Amino acid sequence: MPIGKKEAFSIQLMQLVDAALVWAAFWLADAFRAPVRELLGQTATDAAGLAEMTWVLYLAVPFTPLVLEFLGFYRRPRSKHFFQAVTQLIRALMVMVLLIGLLAIFAKLGEASRLVLGIGGLWIFVLLLIRDRMLHAHLLKRGVREDLKERVLMAGSDEEIDEFLDELEPEIRESFSVKGRFDVAEGKVDELYAILKKASIERVIFTAGETGFAKVAKCVEACELQGVEAWIAASFMRTQVARPTFDLMGDRPMLVLRSTPELSWELAMKAVFDRLVGVLIIMLTLPLWIFAWVGIKLSSPGAPVMFSQKRAGRYGQPFQMWKFRTMVPNAEALLEKIKKEHGNQMDGPVFKLDRDPRIFRFGALLRKLSIDELPQLINVVRGEMSLVGPRPLPLYEVEAFRKSAHRRRLSVKPGITCIWQAGGRNTITSFDEWVEMDLTYIDNWSFWLDMKILLKTVPAVLFGWGAK
Repeated sequence: MPIGKKEAFSIQLMQLVDAALVWAAFWLADAFRAPVRELLGQTATDAAGLAEMTWVLYLAVPFTPLVLEFLGFYRRPRSKHFFQAVTQLIRALMVMVLLIGLLAIFAKLGEASRLVLGIGGLWIFVLLLIRDRMLHAHLLKRGVREDLKERVLMAGSDEEIDEFLDELEPEIRESFSVKGRFDVAEGKVDELYAILKKASIERVIFTAGETGFAKVAKCVEACELQGVEAWIAASFMRTQVARPTFDLMGDRPMLVLRSTPELSWELAMKAVFDRLVGVLIIMLTLPLWIFAWVGIKLSSPGAPVMFSQKRAGRYGQPFQMWKFRTMVPNAEALLEKIKKEHGNQMDGPVFKLDRDPRIFRFGALLRKLSIDELPQLINVVRGEMSLVGPRPLPLYEVEAFRKSAHRRRLSVKPGITCIWQAGGRNTITSFDEWVEMDLTYIDNWSFWLDMKILLKTVPAVLFGWGAK
């Protein structure tokens, strides 16, 4: 049965986890061998330990997940019941016992401890079953919580949409939240823009098989401009930025047009790297957190040390961003007054002023040293931000975007640093140039590009290049 790229990626990830669990199971078996022998009253030396039978690991670690995949262990984890998982695990272990036994007899690969094999088999069964049931419970929780589901817009006639959804397996259909329907034939493209923006749509599924090619192309362009994935059950079309690929939704072939980085091991590595490095930096910079906390309390008493504000995350989804407070307590209330009296150095919806009078003296020092940005690492660890990505903007600035293409910078997670910050930080005054640099980053993203930006950011922070 064919599978989609997202499901294939998930299966590969689970296989890697299970391979590690198989290794851990044999390590535990070797550690428990002596206590079990004593419990059984055995005094004779058992056969070779794990160190002398590494060939078992070379066989069991990679091949156990492959046998499990052949038996369908990784398919439909949300709907798979307990006894089905137990049966698949027992069958897989029987196959592996047969393979190890045959190799031990005919290939004469060395003596194997039956105690290690027996205890290892039990640990494999327990660990893999626990992993499977934890994933099952997690997916059930995601299926109940609307806020954890992917936000999807269905585009087509009601009849086409109903037919498409009816043909989807329940496990797939319940993995996303349909935030609305858009009639491609009757609706206007401006209405589609509004829906994508209002509902923070992540994917649009086009089922408009009877609609004219030109009308569908305009709707796809609207998705392309805002960085929203377009999944099309229709004919192929030309695009300027989005990369066309084929994928599957259930058994239905789909044409996908992406203008954002595609799901890959690189992207998964970025997510893991963000969280691990985020935690590490928080631990290493704890003295700076204390320094900022005490300094703000002394220099600007009577107000919170931390500043939080609703910012636009991926696809415009709001999240609470944290920083050390560097401005007077009523800074946001004074914004319009400051704009009238001092103007705005940045054209477009974003406000920027080199010597903002709302910043108190110690706050200016925190900004100069970029210490005020440290609490955003909490957002990184929570998965709301990345170390590298377009800077998150306040919701009111996002609402003021003049061009729909500007919203495509929202198609990836916002970051603490980005290309323009690493290159000179606060020297840019054109919002269009700022967005252009962000889109260049999105279109050319790679894990290595993130590393280069981070390496450039370190001297920019240490020497205060462009910081004001």
